[in-house]
Amino acid sequence: DMYSHDGDADEPEWVKTEREQFVEFRDKNRDGRMDKEETKDWILPSDYDHAEAEARHLVYESDQDKDGKLTREEIVEKYDLFVGSQATDFGEALVRHDEF
Repeated sequence: DMYSHDGDADEPEWVKTEREQFVEFRDKNRDGRMDKEETKDWILPSDYDHAEAEARHLVYESDQDKDGKLTREEIVEKYDLFVGSQATDFGEALVRHDEF
């Protein structure tokens, strides 16, 4: 996002936060710009497992009794969430696996 001062002396809090994030984490070589590698690390961090994060999200949103396991009923109740998930290949895995 771009912020324009437009005569406003006070920056919004989100601008300050973004500036801090840039200086502290994104601009690793401290040249005031994000080069190709810095941008890649920002968009696709190497220490972030997207599949695990999506799986945790599905369990968190669907596990109604919070036992850490999903029942067929819990999955069916949140079917739209699973169909829209990359972790289930956008619903394709639901038809290929008997356990679902």
